[in-house]
Formats: sequence, C-alpha cells, structure tokens
Amino acid sequence: MDLRIFTEPQQGASHATLLNVALATKDAGFSAFFRSDHLMSMGAGDGHPGPSESFVSLAGIAAAVPDLRLGTLVTSATFRHPSMLAIAAANLDDISGGRFELGLGSGWYEQEHTAYGIPFGDSFGERFDRLTEQLEIITGLWDTTVGGTFDHTGAHYTLTGAPGLPKPAQIGRTGTPRVPIIVGGHGPKRTPALAARFADEFNVAFSPLDVVTKQFDRVRAACEAVDRDPGSLVYSAAQVLCLGRDDAEVARRAAAIGRDPQQARENATGGTVAEVVDKLGRWAEAGVQRVYLQVLDLADLDHIALAGEQLRS
Repeated sequence: MDLRIFTEPQQGASHATLLNVALATKDAGFSAFFRSDHLMSMGAGDGHPGPSESFVSLAGIAAAVPDLRLGTLVTSATFRHPSMLAIAAANLDDISGGRFELGLGSGWYEQEHTAYGIPFGDSFGERFDRLTEQLEIITGLWDTTVGGTFDHTGAHYTLTGAPGLPKPAQIGRTGTPRVPIIVGGHGPKRTPALAARFADEFNVAFSPLDVVTKQFDRVRAACEAVDRDPGSLVYSAAQVLCLGRDDAEVARRAAAIGRDPQQARENATGGTVAEVVDKLGRWAEAGVQRVYLQVLDLADLDHIALAGEQLRS
C-alpha cells in the first residue's frame, strides 16, 4: 500500500510551515505531499495567517523539496478557468520535474465562494456539469498535437484556436502529455462515469471501508461499460491520522485536533501503532491501494516521522 501525507492549510499554515511538513514527509519516506485547496478555515480556529494559493504554494515546495510527488486533494473547479488551470498544472509539472498530480472536484463549500465573490452555481448538478467540461478542456488542451489548436464550445466555456501549450512533463496512459488526474466522491452514477472517462486515480475520503469498496465497485463497473480496464486506475482513500506509541500519546494527539480517542479509532486512522497497522492491512486486503493520511496538527512533525517509521512497508 502506498501512503501519502495530506494537509489542510486553510486551517492555519504559513508557507514555512507547509515547507517543513513537506520536508518531514520526504524524510519519513512517504511518496507524496498533498494539500487541500480552500479559501476559508472550517470549524474551530481562525485560519491565521490566511489561505494560500495552492499552485503557488506547491510550486515553492516543488522547487525546494526534490524527489517527492505533490498534488491537490482536491482543487475546486469553481476557482479557476480550465484553460488557466491546464496551464498552471503543466507549469507546476515542469517546475517539479514531472511530480505533480491534479485532484479536481466540483466544489462544495459555499461559504468561501460567497466570502470571496466566486460564483458557486445554482445546484450540484450545475457544478458537476462545470467539472465535466473543465476535464474535457484540460485533457483536450494537453492532448492537442504540438502545432495544432484546440476548440471547445460548451455550456460554460468556449475556446477557439487554443494552441494547447504548455505540455506537462509526464506522459499519461494514452501516450500523450498528461498530469495524473484524481477524481473522487460518493455519487452512485455520474461520479463513477466521470472517473472512468478521465481519472488516473479514484479517491473516497473520510468514509468507512464498506462505503469505500462499494464506490470502488461502481467505478470498476463504469470502466467496464466504456471498455476501459478497471485496473488502469489507482483506488485510494483519505483518512485522518492520529497515531501514537501508546494510548497516552494517542489521547494527546486526538485532543490536539479536537477529537476523542475512541472517535479517532472508529472514524479515522487512529490508535496505537499496532491498531493502525492492523486497520491499514484490512483496507489493503479490501483493495485500497493508496491512503492519504491527513495530518491536521502541522506543528507535530514527530507524528509524521513516527508514521513513516512504523506504517510504511
């Protein structure tokens, strides 16, 4: 099982803090450092010093931290025009030397859109349509032959004669330049179909194992329906990490993120080393190939070091 570190900087993190976490992630032997893409904190806390633009943030980290994959889990399709998103992702892939991965979702946190004057859309259906169109444009631009142009006419976006540059450094499963795309969610029909069409990885976040595997089955069925090999996707999950050497350390780390230790054990990847190793083993046996371990206390770098030492196999 591949393990990655996942952060929520909108809850309060400077660039220096994120850089330290990325360095700790690399030192601990994890394969990747991921971050969310939000503009406002959620729940308790003031979110100081404020939000960071995810692509700017990751570009800075990419330039400073070698040999570590980087990505968003996930970027909201409401935040950026798809043409600019395709350009930014390709630029970031170039800066990182082919280490960037793009998680893209429809957007859900209405309050941050209202606060910053970003159109949210009238319904989830409208946002999902926008997400679909964004993926059509992003992949279409990347797939355009050098010297050719890309046109698109849709309900939300129109492109005419776009040169489809720059290209990502990585090459995708179809043999064209491509940043790996991560799609996720719980929708029973449209989400699996979207993943089968565009995704290199499918993610289910913060859900029990039976919910995760049921959604994986839907994605596999959607792949088969369009004659795509279901094995060509990576199947992943995201879980809050709350790991301790003993019960006292578990309780301390749970309190630091506003959780009860039992809640952390039941609803997250929480517990002693033996308990978490057992849980991850069960998830791996059920078909989860990758887990994003969400670290909420970004000052606790020993947490990342402990996870790297004890959980990676």
